[in-house]
Amino acid sequence: MTDFPAPPRPPHPGPGPSPSSSSSWGPQQPDADSTSVASAPTGPGITTPGGVTSDPSAAGAASAAEAPRDGREVVRALRTEVAKVVVGQDPVLACLLGALLVRGHVLLEGVPGVAKTLLVKTLAAALDLEVKRIQFTPDLLPSDVTGQLVLQGGTDFAFRAGPIFTNLCLADEINRTPPKTQAALLEAMEEHQVSVGGETRPLPEPFVVIATQNPVEYEGTYPLPEAQLDRFLFKVVVPYPTAEAEVTILTRHNNGMDVHDPIAAGVRKVAGLDDIEQGRRAVAAIRVDDVVIHYLVALARATREAPSVSLGVSPRGAAALLHATKAWAWLSGRDFATPDDVKAVAKPALRHRMQIRAEAALEGLTPDRVIDGILATVPSPR
Repeated sequence: MTDFPAPPRPPHPGPGPSPSSSSSWGPQQPDADSTSVASAPTGPGITTPGGVTSDPSAAGAASAAEAPRDGREVVRALRTEVAKVVVGQDPVLACLLGALLVRGHVLLEGVPGVAKTLLVKTLAAALDLEVKRIQFTPDLLPSDVTGQLVLQGGTDFAFRAGPIFTNLCLADEINRTPPKTQAALLEAMEEHQVSVGGETRPLPEPFVVIATQNPVEYEGTYPLPEAQLDRFLFKVVVPYPTAEAEVTILTRHNNGMDVHDPIAAGVRKVAGLDDIEQGRRAVAAIRVDDVVIHYLVALARATREAPSVSLGVSPRGAAALLHATKAWAWLSGRDFATPDDVKAVAKPALRHRMQIRAEAALEGLTPDRVIDGILATVPSPR
């Protein structure tokens, strides 16, 4: 089963390069039985898994060199730096950038060894952001995540901040810790603050939780509750790299590259807080017409009415799909959103917000297949 094909693009009235007309260009993650790999946006500086980069013309590049760089130029630079260490995960990187632009969080699901942790550390190095890794284990306590009050001087208590006080919080194997500790992230993810000892403390900006989980080992794990899954903007399935990408990976290892140190591998800072804020303002200004809004609502309501679904997408999920659509439109080089943008992010934005009925799941039905059916049946505005 392949990803849902995007219909032909409408004429390109907005600024920036015209998007690609490829029939499968969005970050739609494949089902477990799918052999296709999702494509990243094909705007300026965005490379598809096939290795084709969409660049401006030579004249446009020359004029851009004279003018102050815009946000999409920063995206190109980020991709270049990340590619020095991580190979073959362009769609995953695009989803991480999209989440960063709309203050969202990401759940990465993939087998061990596909560069989930390395990708986050490399992105943090290129953005000059602080990253802290929390290894979630069965004995991890909430205070180990948020911080705690410690006695100092015999009479006074001082707050010792936990590792969640960072820019990129890497929650590694989040499903290996009990729900009590998982819940410690809820306030931080929703309100970007932590309450300890009756006092509320704001988290630094930007703040993004990037959680990972292993899809093949469930013994001794604690499935994330729906309330927490709904806080993630994307659930991204991290695939194996292609054969060509894997050859590049092994060649770099053979040449002595230290994958545990992105800085030593040549990754340099190419963006900062100002660039992130500029990108966030640009995404917030993306135009979304009423017909696209109605299309988003129709898709969300269709998940609630599907007979094979016991829990559909909530209004918060529909709002998350809207924000993801705007981020994808900007990454694709436009100042307006189209139904194609909605389809491109539908799977990673919705798959974790749905519960399949037990009898349907036993027959092999997955959320991705339900989304495929909904995208095929709900009329798309033209």
